[in-house]
Amino acid sequence: MLPTARPSFSQRHPFIFGFLLILAAVALFMGASAALRHLTGGTGPFAGPRVGVVRVEGMIADISKTTAWMDTLRDDPSVRGVLLRVDSPGGGVAASQELLDAVRRMARVKPVVVSMGTVAASGGYYISLGATRVIANPATLTGSIGVKMELPNVQGLMDKLGLARQTLVSGDMKDAGSPFRAMTPQEREYLQALVMDMYDQFVTEVANSRNLPVEKVRAVADGRALTGRQAHELGLVDALGGMDMALTDLQQLCGIAERPVLVEQPKPSSWLRDALETVLDLQPASRVAAPGFLYVY
Repeated sequence: MLPTARPSFSQRHPFIFGFLLILAAVALFMGASAALRHLTGGTGPFAGPRVGVVRVEGMIADISKTTAWMDTLRDDPSVRGVLLRVDSPGGGVAASQELLDAVRRMARVKPVVVSMGTVAASGGYYISLGATRVIANPATLTGSIGVKMELPNVQGLMDKLGLARQTLVSGDMKDAGSPFRAMTPQEREYLQALVMDMYDQFVTEVANSRNLPVEKVRAVADGRALTGRQAHELGLVDALGGMDMALTDLQQLCGIAERPVLVEQPKPSSWLRDALETVLDLQPASRVAAPGFLYVY
């Protein structure tokens, strides 16, 4: 008697096999759609002039992907200009400075117009200074020119728990800001000097970029938030309007008559993740660790 052939996987597990086929089909469809959207801007093959879109949203911390995308747009001769959408309360000082440099590199090659969303404050305002033109909504929260350093102190909790920490340092200021003890007057003076140096850099940057007297900037650079309308009256932004107005201004700067194709940053592709997000409507969570020195609202 001949041995009986073992049933195939699809025969033994028809429902699992069918689900895997659906996932594969969804992944192929999404990959092809994403490639087509990136190539054409979603309006048809090679249709119309192209402008890039850069979105800075949430805390400014890890900017590597954003700056890489900006470099891609800058070096692409088919991209005529860039719309920079800012909806951020700010973030790390150094990260904000690096992002400002990236915006400036872009603006030296092609026009960059900032469209401020709900909030573009502190570091969110700082990075906008490198653009060709800055547009805010009348109720956008912006400004908040200043620096903040947050230092927790858990000495009281440690005392209640009967815990102590011993630290050896090479110099008096090496342990400045330790959360396990009170700050000395000398340490406070030292750390305050660091904060004020970063603050002076911020004020000087605003004054130079907006062609304003330093004294005028310093008068409102006490950390206060401003509405877009107030910022416009002070000369901190160029005009009031939404994203459509910013796009219209960008078209004029680029010499584009018809509505351009918007080239968005492609999302990192993982066929399994994309398929599961589509089929199961799952969204990944994101976590950002806030730095110590902040240009933040």
